[in-house]
Amino acid sequence: MKRSYLYGLIGLTLLLLLPGCAQKTGKVLVATDATWPPFEYINEETKEIEGFDIDLLNAVAEKAGLEIEFINVGFDPLLAGIAQCQYDAAISSITITEDRKQAMLFSDPYFEAGQLVTVRIDNTDITGIDALAGKVAGAQIGTTGSIEIEQMDDVTLKTYDDIGLAYQDLMNGQIDAVIADNPLALEYVGKNPDKLKAVGGVFTDESYGIAVCKDNEELLAKINAGLKAVKAEGTIEELIDKWL
Repeated sequence: MKRSYLYGLIGLTLLLLLPGCAQKTGKVLVATDATWPPFEYINEETKEIEGFDIDLLNAVAEKAGLEIEFINVGFDPLLAGIAQCQYDAAISSITITEDRKQAMLFSDPYFEAGQLVTVRIDNTDITGIDALAGKVAGAQIGTTGSIEIEQMDDVTLKTYDDIGLAYQDLMNGQIDAVIADNPLALEYVGKNPDKLKAVGGVFTDESYGIAVCKDNEELLAKINAGLKAVKAEGTIEELIDKWL
């Protein structure tokens, strides 16, 4: 009996440590890829995850009565992890798409964005997506930016685990352009105005949503209720003023 009891305790402990079992401990485990300023990034001084999405979900959780814990993972593993319910939820500038909706649940939309082309400041031949033929364009793996490039004729896609490395390669002349969500692109252009510029304007219409494990309709309902409450209070507009 003692041995069986001991094995039971060990098994329970291991179970509680599994990411997909976060809610069994009372916490909602939320994945985010903190390489996407100003929506989610690591504050170099505090080493904490900050950004528009982080503030938003904290506000949503407070309204919904949820205790959340953020975990920083790459974007491609994030999508795979939420599809396999290794995480309870994910917020990471995730565009709601029909393909993704097959593998995960989505909250109501909370932000409208689109893809934007960035090039070096001295580039004169790339004026938008129609001028990318024969060029090498970078994007973060798994993002809608990479999906858009894959669908372009005669454009070579180079993927990155960290979008910051794509912009670094662009500034160093290793690639010809980067395609990413317009808030992120404008963030990098704003920080490097002597090296980068955006061209052609936003060429897609996308909506960000909070992703939820497909088996957890109850959590989705709570998140949507909290999101509705913070929208009604004007929190989205406040976060736009703060971060964008």
